[in-house]
Amino acid sequence: MAQKELRINEQIRVREVRLVDHEGEQRGVVSIAEALSIAQEAGLDLVEVAPQANPPACKILNYGKYKFDLEKRKREAKKNQKIVKLKEVRMQPKIEKHDLDFKTKHVKTFLDEGNKVKVTIRFRGRELAHTELGKVVLDKVLVLLEDCYILDKRATMEGRTMSMILSPKVKK
Repeated sequence: MAQKELRINEQIRVREVRLVDHEGEQRGVVSIAEALSIAQEAGLDLVEVAPQANPPACKILNYGKYKFDLEKRKREAKKNQKIVKLKEVRMQPKIEKHDLDFKTKHVKTFLDEGNKVKVTIRFRGRELAHTELGKVVLDKVLVLLEDCYILDKRATMEGRTMSMILSPKVKK
C-alpha cells in the first residue's frame, strides 16, 4: 500500500485539489496528503475527475466500480445508436418500365429502413455517347419515389457510371 501511495504522489504535480467525498459532498480545496488520508480512512481510491480545472477536482470512490459503470454506459450508448448503411441499386440507361418500377420499390424499402441509397447507372460501349439517357432514368426514379428522400448528391458522372445518393427523410 505504501508503494502505491508513493507512485500516486510522484505523478501528482499540484499541492492541493478540490475534493468531493464518497457521499457526494464538497469538502472544498484540501492538500493532497489530506485527500489521500481521507480516501484511506474510507477504504476507497482518490480519483482525479477534472484535471483541467484549477485546482484539479478529485473524487473519493471505488475505482473498479467507477470503471465498470463507465464501460456499462458506453455499451448502452452503443446499443441505442443507429448504424446507417449505404445500399446500392444498379441500373442501365436502357431499362424497361417494369424493371425501373421494381428497382425503385427496392430503393424505397431501403430508405424506409433508414439506409442511404446510391442509385447507379452503368454505361457500356456506345451508351457512353448518350449519358443524358442515364440522367433521364435517374430523374424518373426521383419522380417515382414521391418525395420520401433527401438528395445528398446530385447525379454526376464517375468514369463509366452516373450515380446519385439519397438519404431517408427524417420522420417526425
